[in-house]
Amino acid sequence: MIRSSTVLQVRDVVASEAFYREQLGFTTAGFWGEPPCFCIVGRGTVTVFLDQARSGDPIPVNQYWAAYIYVADVGALLGEVTNNAVDILRGPEDTPYGCRDFDVRDPDGHILCFGQDLTPGPDGPGL
Repeated sequence: MIRSSTVLQVRDVVASEAFYREQLGFTTAGFWGEPPCFCIVGRGTVTVFLDQARSGDPIPVNQYWAAYIYVADVGALLGEVTNNAVDILRGPEDTPYGCRDFDVRDPDGHILCFGQDLTPGPDGPGL
């Protein structure tokens, strides 16, 4: 295995892409469909697939986190997203699992955690 991507169901792929790009600093790899119903955004080696809901059912929301994204400098990212008016739900805080992290909520209610592994192993953070 070489890579994984988080897939999030969203109500409006264009609006969600704008949030990830403008407020979280992701870049857009492309839109698919007419009108757009799928988009890939990325930052560094992290990609998130934004998949527009195709039914009238509510957007599925995880028990808590929809994604945990490791970062090199959690303080720098926190400053960046705070300047972009992102609502911080929790943190930053040092955790019992060895990370310093904080949580944000996207426009569809998905909670994303951004964390820095305080003692990463030789295979990288989280491993």
